[in-house]
Amino acid sequence: MAAERIEHRACFGGWQDVYRHASDVLGCEMTVGVYLPPQAEHGPCPVLYWLSGLTCTEQNFITKAGAQRYAAEHGVIIVAPDTSPRGEAVADAEGYDLGKGAGFYVNATREPWSRHYRMYDYIVDELPAWVEANLPANGARAISGHSMGGHGALTVALKNPGRYRSVSAFSPIMAPSQVPWGQKAFTAYLGEDAVAWQQYDATALVADAAERLPLLVDQGGADEFLQTQLRPQLLQAACAAVGHPLTLRLQPGYDHSYYFIASFIGEHIAHHAHALKG
Repeated sequence: MAAERIEHRACFGGWQDVYRHASDVLGCEMTVGVYLPPQAEHGPCPVLYWLSGLTCTEQNFITKAGAQRYAAEHGVIIVAPDTSPRGEAVADAEGYDLGKGAGFYVNATREPWSRHYRMYDYIVDELPAWVEANLPANGARAISGHSMGGHGALTVALKNPGRYRSVSAFSPIMAPSQVPWGQKAFTAYLGEDAVAWQQYDATALVADAAERLPLLVDQGGADEFLQTQLRPQLLQAACAAVGHPLTLRLQPGYDHSYYFIASFIGEHIAHHAHALKG
């Protein structure tokens, strides 16, 4: 896919760029943030894919998380795409938790969503193909995300053994089939058959995961969505039942915001850099 660079800003010795491109998978134009660390001028670097949460675009992460400092330190490219298809022809709904800004990183099978809402294929196939053909990327991949994006990171990693060297999440929707956000989105995008939802639910996927890729999850103890939408104890129980490695850290006092992400993003990038270069 051809891409046009629409933002280019010096940052910690590297460059924070934003690209716009036509997506064949999604049938619309998309934007994606790309941070190139200073090491990229001298050779290919590993890539960390970041998936953002409900209502977000690529701008939330690249302007609020403070990740560029740590990516420059470790020599990691960060690719942060938008969260859903956009444009006048793309289906939408009232409210923030369905439609534009709420793609949920699934391949929709129900109308009117199935024409454009194929974020799973976009993240797994189309976007990495462009990254590795056009950026100084060496083929080593990691994935992370927040909230809806944390759900996306976990499920994408669990469904694609060998593709990612590490995975982490901030406040992910850990059991979307069992909470209102996920149930609303899955009913619209996938239909009412709850069995079909399991293919995008981390708590179900760990049971049969072909690769025991360790999961790193940070959760704010003062998160307003902790017990209603996130429910980390469900993922903890699912991993314990099958012996899937999980590091679940409850961080007292932190909420669901980017203040939380900014406080621990350095630790996550260091975690991924270790795996990407190991």
